Amino acid sequence: MALRRFLGFSDGELMRSDAKPCSRLMRQTAGIFSVGGALGFWVLCRLHYGPRITIPRSLRWAACGAITASSSTALLVRLFSPECEPQNIAAFDKKK
Repeated sequence: MALRRFLGFSDGELMRSDAKPCSRLMRQTAGIFSVGGALGFWVLCRLHYGPRITIPRSLRWAACGAITASSSTALLVRLFSPECEPQNIAAFDKKK
């Protein structure tokens, strides 16, 4: 699913064996960006509603921000990271 080969950025080589596997890289990136997305959307909610803000509304915005940021960054990592090229996934990601 990686776009690196399609765009001409990939040479088709295997990565080093001590690099992070694609699944762990996606999970860590999504976890970090979920916190940032929640805080970012919470700020946007505060700016948009001002004094009319309610706790359920702000929590809903924060949850939507966390989901949006984590899923979009995980997709970008999957598409553009060299660890997520098919030959590296086949060689280094553990199957469950």
